[in-house]
Amino acid sequence: MADEISETSQTVAAGQLRAFIERIERLEEEKKTIADDIKDVYAELKGTGFEPKAVRQLVRLRKQDQAEREEAEAILDLYKAALGMV
Repeated sequence: MADEISETSQTVAAGQLRAFIERIERLEEEKKTIADDIKDVYAELKGTGFEPKAVRQLVRLRKQDQAEREEAEAILDLYKAALGMV
């Protein structure tokens, strides 16, 4: 009886593990598709004359809240001044 319960538990655990792995695999495929789509958009904007590097930086900055962005800019300005770049 105990062996049957243990075997059933292992079967259930294996099924759960398989389901998790399959979900991860589907999400990884979706992530790849989205990454390819983003790459296509950057190629398109480059084709219209925009600079992808600058646009990537703008996207990164827009993810930050204003206080975080201002702090990062102040630190960068301070470092640039210390190196005589301003």
